[in-house]
Amino acid sequence: MSETEISRRRFVKLAGATGAGVAAATAPAWTPASASDERPFRPRRHGGRLPRPNLLVILADDLGWADLSAYGAPRIRTPNLDRLAASGLRFTDGYSASAVCSPTRFGLYTGRYPGRLAGGLKEPIAAPNEIDGIPLDHPTLASLLHAQGYETALIGKWHCGYLPWFSPTRLGWESFFGNFSGGLDYFSKINHNGAYDLYEDEVEYRDLRYYTQIVTERATRFLHGRHERPWLLNLNFTTPHWPWEGPGDRAVSDELTQRIAAGERNVLFHYDGGSLETYREMVEDLDDAIGTLLKALRRSGQLDDTVVFFASDNGGERYSYTWPFSGAKGSLNEGGIRVPTLLSWPGKLPSREVVDTPVHTTDWTATFLELGGARPDPARPLDGVSLVDHLFRGRPAPQRDLFWRMRGARALRRGSLKYLRGADGTDHLYDLGADSLEQADLARRRPAELAELRGAWEAVDATLLPY
Repeated sequence: MSETEISRRRFVKLAGATGAGVAAATAPAWTPASASDERPFRPRRHGGRLPRPNLLVILADDLGWADLSAYGAPRIRTPNLDRLAASGLRFTDGYSASAVCSPTRFGLYTGRYPGRLAGGLKEPIAAPNEIDGIPLDHPTLASLLHAQGYETALIGKWHCGYLPWFSPTRLGWESFFGNFSGGLDYFSKINHNGAYDLYEDEVEYRDLRYYTQIVTERATRFLHGRHERPWLLNLNFTTPHWPWEGPGDRAVSDELTQRIAAGERNVLFHYDGGSLETYREMVEDLDDAIGTLLKALRRSGQLDDTVVFFASDNGGERYSYTWPFSGAKGSLNEGGIRVPTLLSWPGKLPSREVVDTPVHTTDWTATFLELGGARPDPARPLDGVSLVDHLFRGRPAPQRDLFWRMRGARALRRGSLKYLRGADGTDHLYDLGADSLEQADLARRRPAELAELRGAWEAVDATLLPY
């Protein structure tokens, strides 16, 4: 039996465990375990060239792999995201470029490993300075597509450099509405540094309503706007990132904002707040927002012309559900980097299919550029690989290593094998095909393979900036 067949059987079994077994008493609105609901992915062949699509690229913030009911969440209901999954492809092995937020965004916007740029070494960018951001002369997903005639916009969280040095509108996005920092209060818009952080382009914009609502309104307005060119919309929610505030929690916001004003530090980490119920409310509110956006896309007549992509920027945080993986945000274990990933393009991609091909944030940059007819800058080659041939033309999945580096940690995946070194400084080897929980360390039993993967990691690391 081939490795692909083994992997496919494993993930059908996994979907059954997470979607039915764990949540049998409270079955999700859409259960991917049912054979009638989902099928293993079989690439279709499209004759001729694909039309250039609109690109709606949506990131959630700190959303765990199993926080959607389509991935087996036992308590959270996400019918709109489940419908998005049912309309296209659901990836079981979707990975973020990092286990924290700003490096992953560097990976998505540049198509390169975060460690190729000084700002990508910050995990994450915490404060304004003239070094930590995407350099203004560096090509981005937006600038390359804009050069090919795309209208470009970014709404929501940026987190790739602060004013007055960095901004999306200086890097290829024609318009920006959102926040520059990694996290902010959902009502007061005060960020971790105690500054008000909501901007239209580079001008402060006052709005004290719930942030997810504001972002959704802006994105809906964009979708209903008049577009004479194909467009790219990067839509970055802060949901369900801390602080733990649902749409009705203005009193929580008032308390936190007052503590920040009084000089207390690290308030927005909200270590003394939140609950599973609040987290559920935040994720379900995000799902409502996705439903509003998909309805707007349909009513505007653009649904069939639009690729819709949804993922998280890294693994889940304190109240997240990451089963069946170890680790969470900040860790290179699977729970910190494996994220829910959905892709839909009606009429061009099949529906209700599961893809177990391992994919990385930087692969999506390469994929979107190819779909938009843009070429990367040869002086700054991409680290990702386009998935267009695989997903749309029926060709085999690209065979390459997936690489991660964080301060004090390293990981590399080749096939089903994963090399991992964490904070303990010890090298580990896991077979994710048999052990997605990363509990059976094969380092002593398979030393040659461990050495081979470690060497491959070190070869990539030698090309990156040192910390």
